Amino acid sequence: QAHLVESGGDLVQAGGSLGLTCKAPRMITSTFKSAIMGWYRQAPGKQRELVASMTAGREANYVESVKGRFTMSRDSSSKTVYLQMHSLKPEDTGVYSCNRVNGALPWGQGTQVTVFS
Repeated sequence: QAHLVESGGDLVQAGGSLGLTCKAPRMITSTFKSAIMGWYRQAPGKQRELVASMTAGREANYVESVKGRFTMSRDSSSKTVYLQMHSLKPEDTGVYSCNRVNGALPWGQGTQVTVFS
């Protein structure tokens, strides 16, 4: 069983919305609760970047390019993190993955988001 399982990616027109989900089935609940979780994006030909993160206390931080458009949330009972994305732009295109920011786990396969204009 994978450490992290992402889903929800799709092909979407610019201006549209998507919701991504990431489950951490192998993480112990107490570990998940204390983890800083993050959503990462790897655009074509670029390095993976952290676009959103959330502390155990649900304090969220976003990279400037997605502020006001992306919202991250988490549910400890299901060991799941979410990323709601609105007003999508072509530059949001990439493979989105989640991971623990304070000590990465083996990466999941990610989920592809493609935004076309």
